[in-house]
Amino acid sequence: MPPAPKAAPRTTVDVTALLERGRTLATPVLRAAVDRLAPPMDTVAAYHFGWIDAQGRPADGDGGKAVRPALAVLSAEVTGAAPEVGVPGAVAVELVHNFSLLHDDLMDGDEQRRHRDTVWKVHGPAQAILVGDALFALANEVLLELGTVEAGRATRRLTKASRSLIDGQAQDISYEHRDRVSVEECLEMEGNKTGALIATASSIGAVLGGADERTADSLEKYGYHLGLAFQAVDDLLGIWGDPDSTGKQTWSDLRQRKKSLPVVAALAAGGPASERLGEILAADARTSDFANFSEEEFAARAALIEEAGGREWTADEARRQHTIAIEALDSVDMPDRVRDRFTALADFVVVRKR
Repeated sequence: MPPAPKAAPRTTVDVTALLERGRTLATPVLRAAVDRLAPPMDTVAAYHFGWIDAQGRPADGDGGKAVRPALAVLSAEVTGAAPEVGVPGAVAVELVHNFSLLHDDLMDGDEQRRHRDTVWKVHGPAQAILVGDALFALANEVLLELGTVEAGRATRRLTKASRSLIDGQAQDISYEHRDRVSVEECLEMEGNKTGALIATASSIGAVLGGADERTADSLEKYGYHLGLAFQAVDDLLGIWGDPDSTGKQTWSDLRQRKKSLPVVAALAAGGPASERLGEILAADARTSDFANFSEEEFAARAALIEEAGGREWTADEARRQHTIAIEALDSVDMPDRVRDRFTALADFVVVRKR
């Protein structure tokens, strides 16, 4: 018998260039959408996106990783369309994502994002709420004004993901007030809060390019599990990340009493470290002086989470979800170069430092 044909080697993908392409294509349309907002919401939103500083002067702030725009414009190429076809989808997803960030920062009391003060800290809680609401409305407007059948399909998917995202934030807040949360509950919450929107980002360009429902569903499966991998890495960075890279305080998730994956996995593991961690966190929930804890106290909690296995379990879960995401691409007919780019973006998610 002749030897089996070898699989074609994967091409090397410049992920930085791929992310920058999504940002470059989406940003002018995003800025034009934000310019529609009434003052002062337009300038508050511009500050949030890093385009101006707190005094209104032009700035070149950190606009985030731009994974979602990169996925949206890449997914258009699945159908053979130009990446520009996915731009309205990329912008709509970014608007919904940033709506959630504005509200989450306020609800969580986060004072820093992307190495500078958050909107509610600079402009007040009312503006953070209003601008978040305005961005959410703009997202649907950007898609629906295309006036095509495909735009309607894309809007339905984005609206469903937005509802899941809000459900996830509600779950996240409710878990902060519980002594115990199961690993399954945590994964459901993170699938809603992070997975749903990345799922839509991974399919919305293809939908705008005319992809059928089966193709869009497969791309959403890729994005959903990529989102779970993304959030697992975020959870690790939320405890052990370098503040110079993440732009957040040390032990940021512990300061907020978040029941993130490392915490939940450690509590579920059993053993002396797990039991001690459970006792400490239960006592934390009853104290009114939590904000004044020392760095050493947070470090001790992080050490117990690691000793109980929460850090290792979460890193393994990120890799597991990454594998499921890649396997979901097998059922999608697309050019090899596009498949390689989807794979490279997934690889980036699980090795990033911020």
